[in-house]
Amino acid sequence: MGKKSKRRSKTTMMSAATTNGDATATNTSVTPPQPVAVPPPAPPVRPPQENVTPKPYPAPITVPAPTDAPLPVGLQANMHILTPAQQTLAKALSSHPTNQPHLFSAWSDPNTPDSAKISLIAQLERMDKTYPTGGLVGYIKNAKDLLDKSRMGVNPLEGWKPEVPQGENIQVGTKEFEKFEKIGMEELGKCGFTLVAGGLGERLGYGGIKLGLPTELATETTYLQYYIETILAIQSRFATPGMKLPLCIMVSNDTNAGTIELLESNDFFGMDTDQITIVQQGDGVPALQDNNATIAMDPKDPCKIQAKPHGHGDIHALLHSNHVALDWCRKGLEWVIFFQDTNGLAFHTLAPALGVSLTRDLVMNSIAVPRKGKQAVGGIAKLTNDNGEERTINVEYNQLDPLLRASGFPDGDVNDLKTGLSPFPGNINQLLFKLKPYAEALLRTNGAMPEFVNPKYADEAKTVFKKPTRLECMMQDFPTILSGEAAKHVGFTSFPADLCFSPVKNATADGVNLQAKGTAPGVAATGEADQYGAVRKIMTSMGCIVEDAPEATFSGIKIIPGPDIVTKPSFAICPAEYTCRFPNPSKIQISGRSSLVLSGNIIIESLNLDGALVVECEEGASATINNLVVRNKGWEKITDESSEAPEYIRIRGYKLNKVETKNIIFKKDGSVEGYSPTPVVEKSESVAAPLTPKRVGKGELLAAASPSLSQALALNTNDAAMSKNLDLNTPRTPEATIKQSDCCIIS
Repeated sequence: MGKKSKRRSKTTMMSAATTNGDATATNTSVTPPQPVAVPPPAPPVRPPQENVTPKPYPAPITVPAPTDAPLPVGLQANMHILTPAQQTLAKALSSHPTNQPHLFSAWSDPNTPDSAKISLIAQLERMDKTYPTGGLVGYIKNAKDLLDKSRMGVNPLEGWKPEVPQGENIQVGTKEFEKFEKIGMEELGKCGFTLVAGGLGERLGYGGIKLGLPTELATETTYLQYYIETILAIQSRFATPGMKLPLCIMVSNDTNAGTIELLESNDFFGMDTDQITIVQQGDGVPALQDNNATIAMDPKDPCKIQAKPHGHGDIHALLHSNHVALDWCRKGLEWVIFFQDTNGLAFHTLAPALGVSLTRDLVMNSIAVPRKGKQAVGGIAKLTNDNGEERTINVEYNQLDPLLRASGFPDGDVNDLKTGLSPFPGNINQLLFKLKPYAEALLRTNGAMPEFVNPKYADEAKTVFKKPTRLECMMQDFPTILSGEAAKHVGFTSFPADLCFSPVKNATADGVNLQAKGTAPGVAATGEADQYGAVRKIMTSMGCIVEDAPEATFSGIKIIPGPDIVTKPSFAICPAEYTCRFPNPSKIQISGRSSLVLSGNIIIESLNLDGALVVECEEGASATINNLVVRNKGWEKITDESSEAPEYIRIRGYKLNKVETKNIIFKKDGSVEGYSPTPVVEKSESVAAPLTPKRVGKGELLAAASPSLSQALALNTNDAAMSKNLDLNTPRTPEATIKQSDCCIIS
């Protein structure tokens, strides 16, 4: 009890520091670096809306000295309640060229309390500090420029020509998949993981944070638990002894408290707290109500700015300003992996994608999915210009087709005759970076991503907005800040979507409409069904006999409801491990109505399942199952749309009724519950020969890190590879050890 209380107390204290804008990393106070000159990258590709004009961040802007123009009356009368820094900011915002005196209009009202005035200036201060280049003065300057270009219809892709990008298209069960997976498995233990989790579940009809949603109903494992258990399993089986693989979570003001509570109340799901870093987006950026970039006030509060999210592109600046990337370099990590908050298929393809990155010497590798021509999904394309510059980057679907037509492709974005698919694969924002070049780019640019603006105009002259807009940035625009040779080392690895991508992001009603149009609905029911489906796909690709259940409909959403197969990360992480766990795949038979949950170090030689089976092997034990036949009533999904049902049930439209279950537990003391044969405690001879991954064609992109990176790291960049064998029976480190240490909560 005392141990848990101490951890909670420390984390709560750091959360409070986050609110006050302090930065804390690994028990050390971090002062954000001073801005450096940012070379202007080429404009990024705008998202799928009209009149979007991206623009890079300019070099830092010096706050202009106040002019002789009179200050707003209310501000002049209240200067005495402001600090010197607040006075300087207020004068800069009120004066030319920023011209935002209306911010202080309510201050001349005698009924406006000083507390409201202090609240407004504090909000402005926070926004000023978190905008990466030039503070709010820089934000307004950028906004005026972007809004002007949007009004004039400037084409952000002018001068760029599209080409088919270079990458790999891989199917599970093929020799190509196995080759890249074998290479990548050696790299798994050298990764730092970045989880982008700034969203609430309100859009889904769920009141909590999306990370708290159960991924499936068979075990009700939450997304955050699943991600942490996966990282710990990778650490246990693939990392160098003593190496802790770190997790950085980007939260927003909306999700910060909920994320910390979820971690603390579950003992961090077995992860040491010093492995977790939380970085928090600020208050967002000011909403803008017209082409003059006039900051919009909250309609319900004249002393509050109307704020909007700046976009997930902030993650790069946060990793830089909080020294996360440099810290990971110092620890000897080589890769950084970005993934989303509700994609339960995210890790099935990580190993082969890493294998592609290593083989092709990629600085940035986008995991992608096949897409049809003109499909409403951004396509990854190679862009070149007359200056010899090139980049492989996401191009939004509404820009790709006209860009192709204007560049010598008269048919535009159409399907290839041989494959039936567009040669431009779909972007899913699951990104892999080579850490040292990534960190070097952050040092050079402060991690600032190019911005775009997307106002919705109410008139043809484009002078009136339907609602306030704001500047945004996206994480996938990172190639725009790569320079020189590094910009040429960007590629993609495409996998079938049913193996790597099924996000939960839409309400059920919206999902029904999307599914009717032939688009993936992205709801809780399909997220769960696709998790089961991905495991079935892996198992059938290696020869297991697994039937599909008949299609079912819940709340208007059509799914393949089973069999429900959950393989915990302690059982298997990637397809290569399934071949070790099921050495005789033709002897594995699972009916369509069945449910199977497997956790721990288990080898299944033969199984005939028609019902529900849960097998658990405790940490420290190992076991083999032979000739097991299970027949029982099993589990069934029952329609449940009642208002009394928990939210995570209502958004699915069904509940899981566990009628009858066969449970087997192998204990570390050698005893067994629910299974008669003696468990195999020693290493099973039936395990496939250990895999010995080899590096293929590795060449360092940079002969040495740039001087600035080397100076920042102050470490020996010995890149000698350590050859490691895959041995599922011999974990390198404890998988769920909890130590008394500190969780880094950073804003």
